[in-house]
Amino acid sequence: MHKHDLISSNNGFNRRRFLECAACGFGSVALQAMLADVARAAQSPFASRTPHFTPRAKRVIFLFMAGGPSQLDLFVPKPRLLRDHGQRVGVTNLPRGIPVGTDKFLTLGPAAEFAPRGQSGTMISNLLPHLAGVADELCFLHGMQVDNPAHDLATLQFNTGVINEVRPAMGAWASYGLGTENANLPSFISIFAGSDVRERGSAFLPAAHQGTVIGNIPKDPRESAIRYLNDSQTTPDAQRRQIDLVQAMNRRLLGRVIEDRVMEGVMDSFELAFRMQAETPKLVDLSGESPATLKAYGVDEKPTDKNARACLLARRLCEAGVRFVQVTIGGWDHHGNIRDALPKTCAEADRPVAALIADLRTRGLLDDTLVVWSGEFGRTPWSQDLSGTAPIETHGREHQPESFTAFLAGGGVRPGFSFGQTDDFGYQVVEGRVHIHDLHATMLHLLGLDHERLTYRHAGRDYRLTDVYGNVVREILA
Repeated sequence: MHKHDLISSNNGFNRRRFLECAACGFGSVALQAMLADVARAAQSPFASRTPHFTPRAKRVIFLFMAGGPSQLDLFVPKPRLLRDHGQRVGVTNLPRGIPVGTDKFLTLGPAAEFAPRGQSGTMISNLLPHLAGVADELCFLHGMQVDNPAHDLATLQFNTGVINEVRPAMGAWASYGLGTENANLPSFISIFAGSDVRERGSAFLPAAHQGTVIGNIPKDPRESAIRYLNDSQTTPDAQRRQIDLVQAMNRRLLGRVIEDRVMEGVMDSFELAFRMQAETPKLVDLSGESPATLKAYGVDEKPTDKNARACLLARRLCEAGVRFVQVTIGGWDHHGNIRDALPKTCAEADRPVAALIADLRTRGLLDDTLVVWSGEFGRTPWSQDLSGTAPIETHGREHQPESFTAFLAGGGVRPGFSFGQTDDFGYQVVEGRVHIHDLHATMLHLLGLDHERLTYRHAGRDYRLTDVYGNVVREILA
């Protein structure tokens, strides 16, 4: 090629033309490779996305108290229950809506005393002394409602918004709407998740948005916290070559079909898993935390160690850029002997949860991290006797989806604030009702997402987390 061909008025001499010609065209090849990497990153399901409006929170930690903690023993003192303890429910005037047949049950007073906490005067049980210490950070919802009294269905609705379909979990919606802040980690991680994959699944959303499960947190950082993540029999270079070969075969297969979300999800998971092998061990290794931090959470102490490790890891994952972290803390299903069992469950969870909130505040993370604490429902004001003959001191409480308590912290909610109220029997919501659809709408709003605009086209219509319901609870916004 002659010099005048490069600079002629017809062709023009520019950077693209130069790269095509220089070094036998290798410059152009290198540029195309670089741009391809950029394009793939932009098209990745994990790519960071712009929210609908300015967010108050960048991430969510959802602390799920599986089993249904008793709001009447922890957060909602009702003098009437203390006064009528042991009396049949039907003896005194009852609010409307009490189910038929409950009049023969016994009113059950609280398992412990309450006291006002902090400057806000929030009422918290003596069973939660550590949470009492961060009371002024908490925003209580005392009028929560779901639609089903069964554990599995109420849990499914809390996580996905529905009780009778396979829908994406709220963590998957957050991941889909915002992407991740760290391309080497999933945007949705579920710690100690239950066995039902629907509760953390992505359903019809791209498979990359489903929750990655951490089933245990090993004390030895050389052990993997995520199943099948590490391959000790293969070197990283060999793994890279294997993945490249498999991905090339997958791309050829994907090119023969119009769309295959499962295949796309598998391809994304291969690349993410390879990157996670370097990132995850450092996050799971808690040995770099200060002795004071480990002690505050209760790491290596009984009965807090398991939940302490989970809550501390949740903080570390958020610091690393994970968008939505769910921690499941079980043991709240107290149908019997609640006066003996509830204090034990509280002792396992109270200190780690309070330490997490305090730690986020100390590190400057609480302002843009939304913490949500709740079970799938609450417990009834009347007792449940599993044997039918046991003394009331050994009774428990039944499920109550009609009203229960959740609390939030950080991320743009009003600290030291309580919203919602139930009747004097602790059953029906009389003020400040917050349905699970409303909570979902509010959580998305705090993340900068309009719950009516965050949709996904599937089976001929647009789906969203809140379906056709939900209102942002503006009363609790800071």
